[in-house]
Amino acid sequence: MDVRWEEAGWERLTGRVGRRRLPVWDCTVGLVVGDESVLLVDPGSCVREGALVRSEAERLTGRSVTHIAFTHGHFDHVLGAPAFADAAFYGAVGLDRLLGTPGGREELRASASHHGLDGAEAAGSAALLRAPEHPVSDERTLDLGGARVLLANLGPAHSQHDLTVLVPGERETVFCGDLVEESGEPQAGPDAAPGQWPAALDRLLALGGEDALYVPGHGAVVDAAFVRAQRATLAARFGVSEA
Repeated sequence: MDVRWEEAGWERLTGRVGRRRLPVWDCTVGLVVGDESVLLVDPGSCVREGALVRSEAERLTGRSVTHIAFTHGHFDHVLGAPAFADAAFYGAVGLDRLLGTPGGREELRASASHHGLDGAEAAGSAALLRAPEHPVSDERTLDLGGARVLLANLGPAHSQHDLTVLVPGERETVFCGDLVEESGEPQAGPDAAPGQWPAALDRLLALGGEDALYVPGHGAVVDAAFVRAQRATLAARFGVSEA
């Protein structure tokens, strides 16, 4: 592992890919470094946290973040986005409408405040939030220069707008968002589609393959066996019959 990444609190997964587990909610932020562009997966829970991530990413790569991918629209994964004003934002189709409305931003503010984020910080971060201008309806490839990243819309499942990020390399890396959680039980809130969640994990496994590194939205990196086991748990929990 590159010592600079380790000292900054980042985990180097492959030559071009790393991630950081942020404090408080243990939310994963991913970083994919191309020859020409830099992609960040989920920018953190507030503008202050996003600014910290931006500073660390610039120090590690020597360049600015050019692309942001939202794995879904929950506050701990999106409210850091205003710290990246010059980046291009990507999200599952529909997330652009949710984050682009006063009602959607108010829901995020209320959720962040309810979960312990300072009220003024939650309000300020939500007010500055910009909707993703690049909606992904099925799959989309980003060419970062030397690294081609696949964005795949797998929702609705954990939320109405689940997006995964697949990075080929010496070992494929899959940023799962909260479709997969390792540090606790998967959470199904009011915007979840529990009956479709197991099928989303089937597609995730088909895209990533048996040997991929699966990076959950919260917790340690897991393997395909862990994802299959969580899929079986979710199917039993939500009464999803097997085909």
